[in-house]
Amino acid sequence: MAKDSRQITGGLFPRKVVPVLIPMPAERAYSYALPEGVDAGPGQIVQVPLGPRLVAGIVWDGEADVINPDKLREVTQVFDCPPIVEPMRRFIDWVSAYTLSPPGLVARMALRAPAAFDPEPMINALRLTSARPERLTAARQRVLEHADNGLAWTKSGLAHAAGVTPSVIDGLAAQGVFEPVRLPPPPVVAAPDPDYSPPALEAGQAEAADALRATVARGGFGATLLDGVTGSGKTEVYFEAIAEAVRQGRQVLILLPEISLTAAFLDRFHARFGTRPGEWHSELAPRTREKVWRQTAEGQLRVVAGARSALFLPFADLGLIIVDEEHDPAYKQEDRVFYNARDMAVVRARLAGIPVVLASATPSIETRVNAAQGRYQHLLLESRYADAGLPDLKLVDLRRHAPARGGFLSPVLLKAMADTLERKEQSLLFLNRRGYAPLTLCRVCGHRFECPQCSSWLVEHRFREQLQCHHCGHTERTPNACPSCGTLDHLAACGPGIERIAEEADKHFPDARVIVLSSDMAGGTRRLRIELEAIARGEADIVIGTQLVAKGHNFPLMTLVGVVDADLGLSNGDPRAAERTYQLLSQVTGRAGRSGRKSLGLIQTFQPQHPVMQALASGDPHAFYERETDERSRAMLPPFGRLASVIISAATRPEAETHARGMRAAAPAAPGIMVLGPAEAPLALIRGRYRFRLLVHGERGKDMQGFIRQMLAQGPKARGSVQVQVDIDPQSFL
Repeated sequence: MAKDSRQITGGLFPRKVVPVLIPMPAERAYSYALPEGVDAGPGQIVQVPLGPRLVAGIVWDGEADVINPDKLREVTQVFDCPPIVEPMRRFIDWVSAYTLSPPGLVARMALRAPAAFDPEPMINALRLTSARPERLTAARQRVLEHADNGLAWTKSGLAHAAGVTPSVIDGLAAQGVFEPVRLPPPPVVAAPDPDYSPPALEAGQAEAADALRATVARGGFGATLLDGVTGSGKTEVYFEAIAEAVRQGRQVLILLPEISLTAAFLDRFHARFGTRPGEWHSELAPRTREKVWRQTAEGQLRVVAGARSALFLPFADLGLIIVDEEHDPAYKQEDRVFYNARDMAVVRARLAGIPVVLASATPSIETRVNAAQGRYQHLLLESRYADAGLPDLKLVDLRRHAPARGGFLSPVLLKAMADTLERKEQSLLFLNRRGYAPLTLCRVCGHRFECPQCSSWLVEHRFREQLQCHHCGHTERTPNACPSCGTLDHLAACGPGIERIAEEADKHFPDARVIVLSSDMAGGTRRLRIELEAIARGEADIVIGTQLVAKGHNFPLMTLVGVVDADLGLSNGDPRAAERTYQLLSQVTGRAGRSGRKSLGLIQTFQPQHPVMQALASGDPHAFYERETDERSRAMLPPFGRLASVIISAATRPEAETHARGMRAAAPAAPGIMVLGPAEAPLALIRGRYRFRLLVHGERGKDMQGFIRQMLAQGPKARGSVQVQVDIDPQSFL
């Protein structure tokens, strides 16, 4: 058989082979040959064939596998794109090893904008020459006056500035008055000015800001806990660290837990630096995401504020990471790659040799322990800014002050709301439960409306006349008759959601302006931002919301916060239930009194003697956290021990259970590590898949990942519909 020239010369002049990490569940990089005359070093983004299609990948470190040259496929394109820098590549490897996720899936999170791999197109523009038009009209005169500054203009921009039609510009260009030029694409946002509007900091704030500036100026890795009560000015303090990093010409990443926080945060950032930061979250338009990704990789974008996925943006020269509201559970991703963005932010900072700041009014126990043990620097802000005082918190014992029949607001809370309305101030009612009611049943036969795909009740949304599952999204129309017995008008809503609380508030205060806020409100994030701005301007009397209103917002007229069901988060088996309840209620009551007005927080509870409630009422968080930390220590729970979840799911219950038992039997014997389960998950059925869980509990310092790898290798192979997911350091136990 005749050989082509490539086969003949391949033996004499072997092609360079490089490992390429592909964004798919691949356990290792694949080997590809570089075309003759083409070079690509580690970090370079390339296009390679994978089966019948072309995909983007990253040239990885190390040596490529030895493969038969006849079977080697070539790189088809080397993108004109800055390479993924070495600290980022080390970070991808580290996350993969720690979370037991294929490195290809982790790399996929860094390649979220494939259209950005090619340079942005240049912009056609015009620049004024020395030539002048044969006839000078008033319109042409205005154009020349605007263009006579030595700068290049786009045709539409110049026409708009001069107040003329584009045809006037075309006529001048035809006479040689303008010459065509090409301009680079504009930045997503202007460069921040660190000296634009320096704040007037008080003594405690200034001391903390000086410490952060010194940390950034010194360089090198260092983690700092910025711990301050709500309204103490934490944002203004860490803005000074950002200003120092910008002065050094470094890039900054700010992680935020909720997209809803972004609008208020952007306004504060703009007031301090004269421009907004770049944004990165799921609500961005695709074109904007591509611009942000590209300009971040080029180093043009200096500051990016985003959700947890922003951690995987390819920064060219990252110099500082800020994690705002570091305790927030929203930083944990539980899809494909299970990771906690707070912990991974510390890892990325360590690998890059840069500072990281963790800010919160209610830091997590893990972060508190790290600060107490000296691993993190601890900066404390113990008082609110200016003359603002913390709200006076009181417990409302629902056993003594029960709501009226069919209601959920106690007489004590209703009286406080009436007084607040009389003073022309705002009230906030907090209930962390969406919809109208969590359960709907038939009074005649007892039928309960369940999700057909999940082991959960359907939540009634009366405003939309729907029953909805909050786990899989299944919806159905709210019927008039029971589907089981056919009885009309005998369906009862059980329990409260925020819609039901809004109905009750409207009944008691019909003239009050009521706003209801939740993550599933019509209009999405844009509508939410509009509503939050309206509240800040005083255009609402009563605000009713879920945890969206619990953090980061500044409502000047808010002087009363009522927690409708403070016990809601205590009734599950989560070892962090008490801590999370305390954090959430502290954050939500902290919305009151931020402008200096006397404020009140009323917490409705059936368990006033619970340590969480006593800690809130006493205003002494230290005793509560000491107790929780001691309990964690005695039980060897994080941060004093380690946990990992192994979630087995399948289309049928026997498949899931059989595989889970096989994995349990395959667990190796290891001192200091034990396996609990398998047990059916509390939410045993989600999206039509049955779930069993194993919980691996180990001492701190034990090789949990190695143990699980061995268990997975020795256990049964996942066949059929079976899927196995590993969650290191789980935050959810459902």
